[in-house]
Amino acid sequence: MAPVRRVEDSENGRALRFPPEVLYRGAWLYYKEDRTQAEIGELLGISRATVSRLLAEARAQGVVHIEVRDPAASELNSLGTALEERLGLARVLVTPNVIGARLGPVLAPSVATLLREAHLSPGDALVVGSGATMLDISRQELIPLPGVLVVPSVGGQDEHEEYYQTNEVTRSLAVNASATPVLLHAPVLPSSAIYRSLQTDPGIKRVMSLWRRAHCALLGVGMPPRIRVSLPDVLRRWGADLANVEGDISNRTFDGDGRPVPFEGSDRMFAMGFDDLRRVPHSIAVAVGAEKARGLVAAARGGFINRLVTDSDTAHAILALPPGGVEAPSQRRRSGGGRRAPAKR
Repeated sequence: MAPVRRVEDSENGRALRFPPEVLYRGAWLYYKEDRTQAEIGELLGISRATVSRLLAEARAQGVVHIEVRDPAASELNSLGTALEERLGLARVLVTPNVIGARLGPVLAPSVATLLREAHLSPGDALVVGSGATMLDISRQELIPLPGVLVVPSVGGQDEHEEYYQTNEVTRSLAVNASATPVLLHAPVLPSSAIYRSLQTDPGIKRVMSLWRRAHCALLGVGMPPRIRVSLPDVLRRWGADLANVEGDISNRTFDGDGRPVPFEGSDRMFAMGFDDLRRVPHSIAVAVGAEKARGLVAAARGGFINRLVTDSDTAHAILALPPGGVEAPSQRRRSGGGRRAPAKR
């Protein structure tokens, strides 16, 4: 073995402490053969302190590359891949569980990743939905979207909770992303006469036009109405037959096969339609809760979403469902399946 000596790096003139072959030999002995620093010192004819400096130099020069992997991250990646295959989605990002924690800070980094991958440009439309999760996301720092038009997916609702007010979510997200809000000044379900009149309003026509050409959508998926603690009044007021509904997006309800479930008045709702949702290149659902598993499967089956951000408990709940389809509520009752306790969110 050549003695340890200083050599000159011919490319940049920087003095190296050890020749490359000595760095490689010392690193190999330590990391691959599990030799002690004392043993390496004897083999190379240098002191133990010099061996320590040699190993530090090997790391600094890139001879040794140390990678520390989070085992939980590996599981989350595997869950995401499994959901992509199961649901036929283009991208699924799974976060750690957020039960008992604020949703926004946990979900926001994954949402930001998918927004970045959408490559939104000035003038592009980003449609956003309502709900507690969406409101919390809108208050987080995502990515800068200068010039992007942030548009609500549904009109104003006669509810006191701020998370039902999509204009509030729209404005909040636009402010935090340096984007441009385009608000929808219309009730979600007006009378027939008012609906016809409002369709001629330039501002409302602009929003509806942006729905048709949206490049990205960021949407919540509601739980089945039969188990929800908080249900938008628009669904209650009109006595919809919601028995087989598995979820909704902006008050547009659908069954377990992803088929729209219309109700009285739904033909005059100011809400983004399913056909427009299917045309969105990047339609991102953000939803957490095992009670939403069937609704997420149905939304993917209907083609309303093509990307998903969720947590690991929800991912496991989706993967635990029968692969052949979603049972109707009546089938679950006959098979002894109990109803889960309503989620708080």
